[in-house]
Amino acid sequence: MKPLTEHDIRTSFVNCSKGAAKRLPLPKNLADLDHWDDLDFLGWSDLSAPDRSYLVFERATGLVGLSLRSPSGNRGFLRRSMCSLCLTTHPGNGVSLTTAAKAGRAGREGNSVGLYICADLDCSLYVRGRKKAAPGGRIEESLTVEQQIERLHGNLDAFVERILR
Repeated sequence: MKPLTEHDIRTSFVNCSKGAAKRLPLPKNLADLDHWDDLDFLGWSDLSAPDRSYLVFERATGLVGLSLRSPSGNRGFLRRSMCSLCLTTHPGNGVSLTTAAKAGRAGREGNSVGLYICADLDCSLYVRGRKKAAPGGRIEESLTVEQQIERLHGNLDAFVERILR
């Protein structure tokens, strides 16, 4: 992923108002982020509102920013869930059902799309082996890392497409 500026991020959002995009908190480490090459998307949580997170993804048509929500509360620590983007499994709250309001009129009417995503939004790092999941979190695959990255992009692109429809 290429380095993003505050302007790039704020103007990329498709499922919130321009005013909301201007007010949303940016990642605290944006200016110091030095591993852009390891990212397939920029994802961060709102530290003042734990149920909110944001994701910016570069598609062939340009940047797309998403405002996301996750349910609050504890789902339990014994259950394992799999991320729909990177196929990493995590125990307990490591994967969250995240929803995004649909773009445009449908979103203003309350329609949304959901997806199970790594709660820390570090899918790119898990796929590349830069961050380790809990034991058993990454299944041995016959796909190369490049193919897994392509799959992650395809899964994220399909999610974005559902939001834009």
